[in-house]
Amino acid sequence: MLGALAACAQITCQMVASAMNVPTNSIEATVEGDLDLAGTLGISKEAPVGFENVRLILKIDAPEATPEQIDSLHEKTEQYCVVMQTLKDPPNLSTEWVRETEDATG
Repeated sequence: MLGALAACAQITCQMVASAMNVPTNSIEATVEGDLDLAGTLGISKEAPVGFENVRLILKIDAPEATPEQIDSLHEKTEQYCVVMQTLKDPPNLSTEWVRETEDATG
């Protein structure tokens, strides 16, 4: 999940910068998360399963960009990053389990 967020944010930021004609030398995304493995591994029923906090850090090397361009790039990157928006407003999730069985004839 963290890798998907980092990749999506970086690609989105690059596409938005290109569409806005914001000159950039590089855009680097790093994502960190806090996870209690006791919950995820089933060691503790009190500990949550999954990430409690997620932090996205975008490092933009754009010396020719104005502060207004960077602000707009920030806003639009968050607006159009599909993974970020999905995490902010999770969709309804359903699961379906299909058990495959061997054919009795062979």
